Amino acid sequence: MLGQLPEYLNGESRILRQGQVLWASAWKSGEGNMSHRISGLEHHHFKYPIFRAPGSVHVHFFGTATLSFAAGIKTQTGDVFEIECREFGRALCNPLGQLSFAPAPVRML
Repeated sequence: MLGQLPEYLNGESRILRQGQVLWASAWKSGEGNMSHRISGLEHHHFKYPIFRAPGSVHVHFFGTATLSFAAGIKTQTGDVFEIECREFGRALCNPLGQLSFAPAPVRML
């Protein structure tokens, strides 16, 4: 999202298994739900010259305190993680996959 930040954001996180909701939790985020204002965070971050490089882009990530693990959820390959917030448009959906690999022997020189 570009431009003025919303003071309050509300949404829902979900885990789907075979198209059915396995777990869901509402969340709140945005500056109005934070312990510190963005302006204060930026002040403390940018007071150090190393963080003021020309051409750099600074991105703020809002977090939330929803935890499927705390609810005892054990994910499986194929589960779909969704996070939805009306202000951002469509839900972000990420399926869980698993990579297989054969460990290569370590060669000591």
